[in-house]
Amino acid sequence: MKKSIVLCLLFFTSLIYAQPSASNSTRDGSISGRVMDAKLNEPLPYVNVVILSASGETITGGITDDDGKFKITKIPEGKVNVNITYIGYKTVTKEVTIGGDSGYNVKLGNINLEEEAEGLDEVTVVAEVSTIQQKVDRKVINVGKDLTTSGPTASDIMNNLPSVSVDQQSGNVSLRGNQNVQVMVDGKLSNIPAAQLLRQIPSNSIKQIELITNPSAKYNPDGLSGIINIILHKNTKIGFNGNLNVGLAYQDNPKFNSSIDMNYRNGKFNFYGNYSNNINRNENYGNLERVDDQSVQLFNFLDRGQSHLFKVGVDFYLNDKNTLSFFTNQNIFDGDTEGLTRVRFPLSPEDDNNQTFNNFNDNNSQQYNFNYKLDFAKEGHNIELEVDYNLFDANAMTDNRFFGNNVRPNFEEDTDTDRDRTTINLDYVNPLSEKSKLELGLQARLFNSTIDYESNRRELNMDATEYVPTMTDFEYTRNIYSAYATYGKTLEKWSYQVGLRAESVNVDADAFKVFLDTNEEVLTPFENDYFQVYPSAFVTYNPSEKNSYQFSYSRRVDRPGIGQVNPLPEWNTVLISSFGNQALEPQFTNSLEVNYTRQLEKGSITAGVFVRFIEDEINRAVFVDRNSDTRVPRLILTFDNFDNTEAYGIEFSSNYRPTKWWSINGSFDLYAQTQKSIAESIIDFDAEPVAAESNIRTDVVSVDNIIWNFRAFNNFRVSKSLSFSLFALYRGTNKGIQFDQKPFTFVNTGMRYNFLGGRATFNLNFNDIFNTMQFKFEGDRPFDQFGDFNWESRTVFAGLSYRFGGGKYRAKSRKRRDNDEKSGSGGFL
Repeated sequence: MKKSIVLCLLFFTSLIYAQPSASNSTRDGSISGRVMDAKLNEPLPYVNVVILSASGETITGGITDDDGKFKITKIPEGKVNVNITYIGYKTVTKEVTIGGDSGYNVKLGNINLEEEAEGLDEVTVVAEVSTIQQKVDRKVINVGKDLTTSGPTASDIMNNLPSVSVDQQSGNVSLRGNQNVQVMVDGKLSNIPAAQLLRQIPSNSIKQIELITNPSAKYNPDGLSGIINIILHKNTKIGFNGNLNVGLAYQDNPKFNSSIDMNYRNGKFNFYGNYSNNINRNENYGNLERVDDQSVQLFNFLDRGQSHLFKVGVDFYLNDKNTLSFFTNQNIFDGDTEGLTRVRFPLSPEDDNNQTFNNFNDNNSQQYNFNYKLDFAKEGHNIELEVDYNLFDANAMTDNRFFGNNVRPNFEEDTDTDRDRTTINLDYVNPLSEKSKLELGLQARLFNSTIDYESNRRELNMDATEYVPTMTDFEYTRNIYSAYATYGKTLEKWSYQVGLRAESVNVDADAFKVFLDTNEEVLTPFENDYFQVYPSAFVTYNPSEKNSYQFSYSRRVDRPGIGQVNPLPEWNTVLISSFGNQALEPQFTNSLEVNYTRQLEKGSITAGVFVRFIEDEINRAVFVDRNSDTRVPRLILTFDNFDNTEAYGIEFSSNYRPTKWWSINGSFDLYAQTQKSIAESIIDFDAEPVAAESNIRTDVVSVDNIIWNFRAFNNFRVSKSLSFSLFALYRGTNKGIQFDQKPFTFVNTGMRYNFLGGRATFNLNFNDIFNTMQFKFEGDRPFDQFGDFNWESRTVFAGLSYRFGGGKYRAKSRKRRDNDEKSGSGGFL
C-alpha cells in the first residue's frame, strides 16, 4: 500500500510540473459544429477539421467525435479558414471571423459533406500506421496496415498491443497481467470460448481494439481487468460491396484461414452476410523435471481443428425515427488432440510409465439478436430495446491409456455441455443540453449451463472401500437483474461523468454424482444470492489542445467462470488433474486510475498509473489427490477464495513518426500484486501410503509478483504501395503460485504490398525469427521442479485480400451495446 501511495504522489507531482504556463496573447475564440453525410443526414465521426490563417498557415485543428461534433479552441482573433476533409468526400472550406460582430464562440451548426464521384470511397480505407488514442474511459488502438502484417488472426496481433498479452499455448488473453477480462466483438459477448474466438477472427477484419480498463456504470461490471472490445470493419455502402481474404501460415504444419463478407444497401434495407473459416494443425511439446526423485515428464501434443462462422442480418429503416435490425451468428467447430505423456524415474526405472490420450471435441454456437431504436424529435434523444439470445452445445470424448508399473487404470471420458444465455437491454438517452447528457437503462441476463459427465475412471466410493466408475451431472444457473444511471457534463476545460449500477444476482449450482457399481448417489448443492452496487466516476481536464488529464474510479466484480466452478475434470495426466470449485465466491475490485496524454508535433505519448483493491481474491490452489492409489501421488489443481489484496502498475505508450517513411508505436508497462494460495505437499515420499492424511503438509503461500513488458512496433514505408514492419517484445519474470515463468523475448517482421489500384493487398510475415518464444519455468511448490514448453511460434504467413463493389454512401448506423456505437452492418460476431 505504501508503494502505491508513493507511486501516485510521484505521478501527481509530475503532472503539476507538466502544466503549461498561462498565455499572454490576445483574446482567443472557438469554433464548433457538426459534420453530416449530406445524402443520409447521418453524423460522420473522425473527420479532420483544420483551422488555417488567411495566408494558409495551419493554426490548430482536431477531429469530430462519435456524434460528428467538434469544438476547436484557442483560435486567435481575426479571420480564419475552416477546412473540413474526409477521405472519399469533397472538402468543405468556410471563412470565419473570430471577434467583432461574429463573437468569440462561433457555432457553424450542421456542415454537410458530399461524397466524391469516384476514387477511394469505393474500397475500405485503412490507415498505414496504427495509432493510439486515450479517451476518458478507454484506450483506442486504430488498427493500421502495420499491425495486420503481424499475423493472420486477432490472437496474433493481441501481443502487439499495450497492456495485453496472450498465452501462446492456451490462447488465454490477459489485460494488465490478469486473465479476468471480458472479450467482446462489436460490443457483444459470445458463448464461443475467448481463446477459440480470437483464433477465428481474421486480423485484417479488425478496425479498432478498445482497452477499457476502468468501465463506467453503464457497462456490465464483470471482469477484474476490464474489457477488450474488438471492432470490425463495416461494409455498409449503397449498392453491392464486399471483401475477400485468404491466408496460409506454416512451420511444421499448415494453418489456413479465409473469409468473405458482402453487403447490399438500398433506401430502406441493408442486407449483409459473411463467412470465415480456420483450418489448422499445431504441435506442442515440453518437459517437466522434479528435483526430489529426478523424474522427468515429457509432453507431446498434436492439435487439429477447423471452424466455420456465418453471419447474416438485415436493417430495416422504417423512417427517419424508427429502425429495426436482426442478425444471427452461427459457429461450427470440430477439433481433436493426440497426446503422449512419458514419465521417467532414473532412480527406479521399473516405475517408468506412459500415457496416451485422444480427445475429440466439437461445439456449435448460435446467436440471435433483435434491436429496435426510436429517435425522438430532439437530436440524440432516443430509446432502444435489444434482445440477444445465445446457445452453445459441445461434446468432448477422451480416451486415456496408461502403460507401465503402478499406473492408474485406463479410462474414457464423455462430456456433453449445453449453455444458453438471454440478455435483454432497455436503454434511454436524453441530452439535457448541449453540454450535459443523462442515460438510464435496465438489463436482465439469464444464464444456464448443464454438463453431463460419464467416465469409467474409478474413484473411491463414499465409505472408501473400493474404486468404482462414476457419472456426474452439473447444473449451474445465474440470473442477474440490473439498473444503471449515468450523468455527464462538459465545462470549458473540464468534463465529468458519474454513474451508479445496482445488481441483484441469483446463483444456483447442483452437482449430482452417481457411483455406478454401488448405485450410491451424492448431491452437492450450492446457492449464492447477493445484491451489489457499482459506482463510477470520470473526470477529464484539458488545459490546452496538447495536454489532457483523466481520472477515473469504478467498482467491478469477477464472477467465477463456468470452468472455475465446474467440479468435473478439466484435464488429466499421469500426475496432475484439474478441477473447478463449485463453492467459489465472486471477488470485488475497487479501481483508481490516472492518465496523462501529450500531443507531440509528430505523435503523442500517454502515461498512467492505477491501483486496484481486491476483495476475496480468486486464485489457484494445489492439493494432493487422496484418491491416488499408486506409489506416485497425483496433484489436483483447483481454485479458491483468499484474503484481500491490492495490485498497482504504471503504463507508458507512444506513437511517433521520426520521418515520413518511419513510424514507431512503443509501450512499457509494469504491474505488481501480492498473490495468496493454498498449497499441499508430501512430507515423506518413502511413506506408505504416500497420500495418507498424516503425510500431507498444508501451507498458505504468499507471492509478491512484479512483471514488466516492453514492446516496440516499427513501420517502414518504402512507397505508396509497399511497406515493411518490425516488432519486438520483452516480457520479464512472472512469479506465480505454482512456478515462476522466466523472461522471454521475440521478434517478428513483415511486409505489405497494395496493387490493383488499392483494391488488393498481399501480406507476408515471419514470426519469432530467432526462435526465442518459449515458456520456461521453475518452482518449489508442491515440490522443486523446472521445465519448458514449446509450440509452432516460428511461422511464415502469406495472405491476400481483395475488395470489390462500387457503393459510395454509408448506411445508417445504430448504437452498439456497451460502447455507444452499435452498427447494423457486417462483422464476424
